[in-house]
Amino acid sequence: MAKQNVAEQFVDILARAGVKRLYGVVGDSLNPVVDAIRRNSAIDWIHVRHEETAAFAAGAEAQVTGSLAACAGSCGPGNLHLINGLYDAHRSMAPVLALASHIPSSEIGLGYFQETHPELLFQECSHYNEMISEPEQMPRLLQTAIQHAIGRGGVSVVTMPGDVASKTAPDRTVEHALVTSRPTVRPGDDEIDKLCRMVDQAKRVTLFCGSGTAGAHAEVMEFAEKVKAPVGHALRGKEWIQYDNPYDVGMSGLLGYGAAYEATHECDLLILLGTDFPYNAFLPDDVKIVQVDVRPEHLGRRSKLDLAVWGDVRETLRCLTPRVKPKSDRKFLDRMLKKHADALEGVVKAYTRKVEKHTPIHPEYVASVLDEMADDDAVFTVDTGMNNVWAARYLTPNGKRRVIGSFSHGSMANALPQAIGAQFVDRGRQVVAMAGDGGFSMLMGDFLTLVQYDLPVKVVLFNNSSLGMVELEMMVGGLPAYGTTNKNPDFAAVARACGAYGVRVEKPKQLQAALKDAFKHKGPALVDVVTDPNALSIPPKIKADMVTGFALSASKVVLDGGVGRMLQMARSNLRNVPRP
Repeated sequence: MAKQNVAEQFVDILARAGVKRLYGVVGDSLNPVVDAIRRNSAIDWIHVRHEETAAFAAGAEAQVTGSLAACAGSCGPGNLHLINGLYDAHRSMAPVLALASHIPSSEIGLGYFQETHPELLFQECSHYNEMISEPEQMPRLLQTAIQHAIGRGGVSVVTMPGDVASKTAPDRTVEHALVTSRPTVRPGDDEIDKLCRMVDQAKRVTLFCGSGTAGAHAEVMEFAEKVKAPVGHALRGKEWIQYDNPYDVGMSGLLGYGAAYEATHECDLLILLGTDFPYNAFLPDDVKIVQVDVRPEHLGRRSKLDLAVWGDVRETLRCLTPRVKPKSDRKFLDRMLKKHADALEGVVKAYTRKVEKHTPIHPEYVASVLDEMADDDAVFTVDTGMNNVWAARYLTPNGKRRVIGSFSHGSMANALPQAIGAQFVDRGRQVVAMAGDGGFSMLMGDFLTLVQYDLPVKVVLFNNSSLGMVELEMMVGGLPAYGTTNKNPDFAAVARACGAYGVRVEKPKQLQAALKDAFKHKGPALVDVVTDPNALSIPPKIKADMVTGFALSASKVVLDGGVGRMLQMARSNLRNVPRP
């Protein structure tokens, strides 16, 4: 039996860890690894057009599956392109293994062609970042990297010179059982007892939920019912907590809506569940705050805490709920539910008034129709910017849909590459990229990846020929919009030229038929929707420092934005409020 080289051993271990694909762009220093993949039926090489796409795709795959995903870049510029997508994966706690191949080991430190130092470059966006400089370091170094990525939730980077990858692997190597899933973390009894006392002493409790509530929907609902607490959420918590939620009061933050802001400020006790919500300006500073998080480094870094609880949200609530005393007073909860419904009633008209005749098309209308027509288990990938607003307000979660975006890192151009990773997981599942024209054009080359692999991703392009969120930021800062206009082609024609289905929509009455036809098409499709560049959004609570220089006339072009089917749910919840 022929001896393995290091590259073959590397690929075997990835396959044993459950990796199905390695996304990347080939290059000389990567050739031994790519050739090892060619000869290994358990793992596929996915050739993308830009390494940033490779990292975004791997991060999305990891978020959809909850399992390890992988990407690779060749030496120097190749692996350097990975960095933005790796930052996003790391901040999203997506388990990703990145291979940064390197220049010949004998030339490191001598200013060689394409030389960079990956062990320095990726330090800030990884839990583990080491170089294999000798074959004897394998397989232990790779196994350690895998366990960091899975166990801590985030990125591990392994740097390997191409000449080392070609060397013969040692005869006797130590391979051990790999960690492939994370454990749950239960808080100590002292923390549970302290939290129980605080809940019992509070008259008005509010829950604010983030992505850490994934898998804990039932536990959050049971606890909210027992203590009569309104439940708000951050954007990353929306898909996990908003559906089937009779205590829902919406979302806080820059993209927020409803009564979440009021509920978090008018309570006696605010409990932050699995959220690293970054906008502390929207958090209160005069109520008691408890934070529950599985990542201890997240505790207290956004607001002053009265109690920090290190634990998994589901396990924490399973311990806490039986111990707290039930509350019977619903006054605070019912008042917040009414405020929430009233707030949504007040803004919904903004997108319903003559919307089917409005040209350019209201983006709110596009998002609303898309929400109604998409599959119940669709995966939506959402570009940063105004598309985050439309996704937050119009996409209806149901426990089966997924919404993935660059919600923590805030990168442009994430929707298309993340859709690639999500679609590779399951070709039969509908994947919809809600792309902006700015983000789409930034990594437009990887639309060709959809065509090359015949991935049935549907790109719905919100084409307002501008960087809309940046324009809003300039207006809020009292600055005239400048440098935000895009001169765009007919993107549908570009899609057709690439060999995909493409249709351009300029009138509202064309929208439903265009989406229906695109969704029926078996391959990749792009729907280029020309939307109103004046459709902007404002947060649910405006403070003086947010509107410095914001001219009164500007309010005429700022739409509060509708809220889609969320109004329906709010009305339904309001019907459950007891009448005096």
